[in-house]
Amino acid sequence: MKKILSAFIITLFYATCFAQDTGNFFTSFDGTKIYYEVKGEGSPVILVHGFTGTSQGWKHGSLYPALLTAGYKVVILDLRGNGQSDKPHTDAGYANDAEAKDIMGLAGSLGFKKYTVVGYSRGSIITSRLMLLDKRITKAVMGGMGADYTNPEWPRRIHAYKALMGDTTIHDVDDMMVWIRKNNFDNLALAYQQKHQPSTSKQELAKVKIPVLLIDGTEDFTNGDVHDLQKLIPTSTMVSVPGNHNTAGNTIQFATAILNFIK
Repeated sequence: MKKILSAFIITLFYATCFAQDTGNFFTSFDGTKIYYEVKGEGSPVILVHGFTGTSQGWKHGSLYPALLTAGYKVVILDLRGNGQSDKPHTDAGYANDAEAKDIMGLAGSLGFKKYTVVGYSRGSIITSRLMLLDKRITKAVMGGMGADYTNPEWPRRIHAYKALMGDTTIHDVDDMMVWIRKNNFDNLALAYQQKHQPSTSKQELAKVKIPVLLIDGTEDFTNGDVHDLQKLIPTSTMVSVPGNHNTAGNTIQFATAILNFIK
């Protein structure tokens, strides 16, 4: 009987966590509507998804339910150009840290005086900007990201933009394009995200004062060497977890490392 009851409680908890919640929309600085959900109580943690992702992707990994169980207020959102958020088709819609400004504005609208931010993959690139722009952030986590993004002329970013705009002569991002063609994405919005994807200079990273956790899969070689990034951020520590770029962020080891870091 106890085993049946325990199984029922666990099933009910996960059903609650992974259910499609009714979210809200925040109107950002330029009128763009940003979809978001807030769940739980306690210290706020904002989760920032990667390229072609949405807020709902966090519900398929271990981190989201682990944070709720540990008593945090968890905020997930669809970055502009993705999911249920508006998808501008202009340069201005993505230039000048627009995505970071969305998150800062959302945090302000929710009344956060301080918060932790966790980014994965391209979400780490946006998190990098937030670490510099928002003094309310007390700790930051960057997952699935090496030092390559610090180069404003990063070839992968440029090639991704060109491929999304129809250039068929570029083949080093074929894996990304196969995934995109299989799904109903707004390709022009994705192209603008790559065109205006921010870089953070080595000089800027050297000035970061808050604790930063760099977390990477042992089989993840997608975005450069995380050891190189650690050398650039004096306040950073690094943890490796099992998996590649697509799987490491969903593991229990990923969630455990982040909980140990932020508590």
